[in-house]
Amino acid sequence: MFIDALKNIWDASGIMAMTWQQGVMIVIAGILIYMAIGRKCEPLLLLPIAFGMLLSNLPIAGLYHAEIFAGGHVHWDLIGGGGEIDPGLLDYIYLGVKLGIFPCLIFMAVGAMTDFGPLISRPSSLFMGAGAQFGISFAFVMASVLGFTAAEASSIAIIGGADGPTAIYLTTKLAPHLLSAIAIAAYSYMALIPIIQPPIMKLMTTEKTRKIKMKQTRPVSKVEKVCFPVIVTVVCTLILPSVGALLGMLMLGNLFKESGVTERLSDTAQNALCNIVTIFLGTTVGATAMGENFLKLSTLKIIGLGLIAFAFSTFGGLLIGNVMCFLSKGKINPLIGSAGVSAVPMAARVSNVEGQKADPSNFLLMHAMGPNVAGVIGSAVAAGTLLALFG
Repeated sequence: MFIDALKNIWDASGIMAMTWQQGVMIVIAGILIYMAIGRKCEPLLLLPIAFGMLLSNLPIAGLYHAEIFAGGHVHWDLIGGGGEIDPGLLDYIYLGVKLGIFPCLIFMAVGAMTDFGPLISRPSSLFMGAGAQFGISFAFVMASVLGFTAAEASSIAIIGGADGPTAIYLTTKLAPHLLSAIAIAAYSYMALIPIIQPPIMKLMTTEKTRKIKMKQTRPVSKVEKVCFPVIVTVVCTLILPSVGALLGMLMLGNLFKESGVTERLSDTAQNALCNIVTIFLGTTVGATAMGENFLKLSTLKIIGLGLIAFAFSTFGGLLIGNVMCFLSKGKINPLIGSAGVSAVPMAARVSNVEGQKADPSNFLLMHAMGPNVAGVIGSAVAAGTLLALFG
């Protein structure tokens, strides 16, 4: 009897039910956990993503069921009373991702932490932010050539915007089956900005232009800072309605910050809300990386195309930076063009570091923040455009 009971427990265990794909994904999750903790690679999101991946690949645990969200839709008939599936914890939380709630809340937090002053004082920074979206267009063409559909190519290409929430938002709308690969690629490359960008920056600039010192920009009034998010939301959403959710939440968060009368709301958006949503978003995005869906040749293609998109976005921003340097007769340092990708403020810091390597007395951080925050707006507009075209 005792031996039979042990045998029944063993036969019903997850060990007996584990597939080789699940075993491989558990190993990959362990590697990502090490990268987040040991190497500090974007740990705030990579750690929950890795642990979510671990949870969903544990056999029989039933924490996440991909079939509930198959085909890009929520199959409500499969859950609840009389449904075929008993939903797990991560199924319920993932609804916040699938319905586009969590990425928009993250954008609100980003807006509350962002100062648009450098962009307002130098509106020409918008051109560098726009130029840094070149990688999205290039990667879209490359993905289409490799056989991805237009919706899939759009989701892959948005990695070039270096904006994790935007990549997640667009992918859940257009190609949810690629979500885990795209999210991991997007956040991994954001963490590797200090490694990926400097070689491209040195290739695209000369020592002379890297030493250019820029004059301090004009002061920006409170009225301008308060009006800016309202005007941008109205104008952009009227032209491109599909951008309303992302851009609207970004600008609402910024209005909390700049209004001066909602300090508590701004603080909540920047800290408590951002932290809670980051945990839910990362864990459930990681949960979508189930072995049978993730371990495919297409995943390697996505990772490679994401790197190409990111590199060409940096290239596009620097190209516009060089053009503006020429037109301004050497008054604009082209290095700040690389900050046109929307990884705030990491990309701006890399521009500053490279400028100081050329001249230790050169401080480009605040100048680079203009293209940097322009890139946030640019990536949201690019996502809205792709959603309008292929959604």
